[in-house]
Amino acid sequence: MTGNALSQKTRLSRQKIRKALLIISFLLLPATLFYISPVVILMGAAEGIATGSLLLFAALAVLSLGVSRLWCGWLCPMGAWQEICSPVMKRTVKDGRRNLVKYGVTVLWLALIAYLFIGAGGILAVDPLYGTVNGLSITSFETLMIAGFIFLGIFAVAFVMGRRGFCRVVCPIAALMIVGRKIRNAVGWPALQLAAVSGRCIDCERCSKACPMGLDVHGMVREGDMESAECILCAACADACPEGAITYGVQGR
Repeated sequence: MTGNALSQKTRLSRQKIRKALLIISFLLLPATLFYISPVVILMGAAEGIATGSLLLFAALAVLSLGVSRLWCGWLCPMGAWQEICSPVMKRTVKDGRRNLVKYGVTVLWLALIAYLFIGAGGILAVDPLYGTVNGLSITSFETLMIAGFIFLGIFAVAFVMGRRGFCRVVCPIAALMIVGRKIRNAVGWPALQLAAVSGRCIDCERCSKACPMGLDVHGMVREGDMESAECILCAACADACPEGAITYGVQGR
């Protein structure tokens, strides 16, 4: 087996692992939904309780200083749901003002969290299992119905806006991780990122076709700048490139 063939096999295996992790995260939703819910954070804040979802989101915001939106590309069940549904979503999200909506959503959400905690007298307790029953999130038909409507809404947003439209337009945690990435870029410490050698590009545009976020990766390669606020570091573009024009790993800025 040639070195190129081995490299291609390795790249294909990476995407199989990524997609398997996303599917597993989606299948685990009956247990994990309350640990990743922005709404549960609000419910806990009204009682002065720091929930498991608040702890997770805080951890993701900190981790974004080194790995940006890796969570979105590899582990997020909401992202997994959108990729599962992607065969019926032909359009991609266009750059523009609509992508700024998530920042407004995030500001309002954070302000409401602060308001609720202040009204409750501050953080009175920490309960990682808040809202769950023996650690499980979905334990009744009513909860299952609510979860169903949530995912129907996510599908509707992605169907109207484009592939992974919820991630690009609405998701509040995406905005937090983007801020973390901006801080990292300003400081310049080593972090996980993509890089490109434009001279290797043969204009096949497989990278853009492979991107689950619908980014113009080919244009980014040609410009020699792979940094994008909407990149989820899934490495799909790097693994699709037949010439190895895109690399994926820890690098300095």
